[in-house]
Formats: sequence, structure tokens, C-alpha cells
Amino acid sequence: MNRKKTFVLSCMLFFTIGLSINPPLLNSWYIMYKEQFYKLFHVHSNQYPDDTMENIYWLEKALKAPFTNALYAFSPVETPEQYEKYKYLFTMHINLKLTEQYLYLANKWNKRHAYFYNAPWKEENLKSLDIAETCFNTALVYWKDAGEWAEKAREKRFRFMKLDRIEFWEDEAFRIVEERTLNYGATIDRELANLRKVREAFLAME
Repeated sequence: MNRKKTFVLSCMLFFTIGLSINPPLLNSWYIMYKEQFYKLFHVHSNQYPDDTMENIYWLEKALKAPFTNALYAFSPVETPEQYEKYKYLFTMHINLKLTEQYLYLANKWNKRHAYFYNAPWKEENLKSLDIAETCFNTALVYWKDAGEWAEKAREKRFRFMKLDRIEFWEDEAFRIVEERTLNYGATIDRELANLRKVREAFLAME
């Protein structure tokens, strides 16, 4: 497990060093709030590993950063209760995006089949599966956190409180808690089960 964690940490370190050499946008303004870090997250038309690692970097920064003053929130808030719900939804959404990014990363290394002609590269494929497994397990952690924050945002006292401009976050929470049509947990469990079967097939190769 330590080897797997080391790989992810190494990737993050490599990206961090890259930022220190040529930091994009960092000279424009001082970044310290969740909302600022989140604006640096962006979806790429082609999701290459470096793009995914960049997004993970900004999203994890956003997760750890404090919220900005309510005056500058992404949604207009007029009461402490509205601001509280905004925080729950925002934290849920960041965890959800981190789940998706780690799934993207996992799929770059995942092997869905163990073909007999891949036997010469058995060790390389097993290492690739280890990396994919680490990413899937990390995605599962963020998915569980997203579910917990969605539950908070869907508490009865918030049910009829609508926040403008972040309606899609409301929809995400509804789909997670009530509809259960957004369920990355089931997807991750399925992928991990298949990964273990593929690993067994590679291990059985001579």
C-alpha cells in the first residue's frame, strides 16, 4: 500500500515542482480561498494524465482552503442558514469532482482484459493495475465524503431553500440522496472487482 501511495504522492510532487518553476496565473493575484482555487479547475476535451493531475491539485487545494466572505460566494446568500447550505453543497461538489478526476486517472492505467499475448509484459501490467487500484480506492474515499456532504445539504431545514446560480449542485445532491441515480460507489466497486479478476489472470500467466 505504501508503494501505491508513493506513486500518487510522486505525481503530485512532480506537478508541484512544475508549478514552482512556471506557476500559471499565480502572479496575477494571491490565491487563498476555495472559490479562487476552484476557478482553476477545468475540464479538458482530451483528458491526459497531466491534465487530470493538474485538476486534482487545484481541487485538493480548494478542499483545504477556507471559504471566502459570504459577499463573494458563487451564490447570493442573505442569511447564515443560506451560507451554511452553500458551504455544504460546495464541499460536496468538490469531493464529487475529485471522485471523477481520480476515476479518469484510474482508467488511464486500468487493464480490462489479460490477453495471452500480453504475457511478456506481465510485470508492467501488474504495476499498472496497482496504480489503477490506488486511484479507484482514492476515488471511493472522495465519493463517500461527497455523499456525507450531500446528506447535510439535503437536511429537512434546507429542503425548500433554493440558492441561485448553483442549481446544478442542488441537482447533484438530489441525485445522490433521493434519486440515487448518481452513484459512483457502485461504479468503483464494479471496476475494482473486475481489476482483481484481471490481476489474477496476469498472475496465472507463465
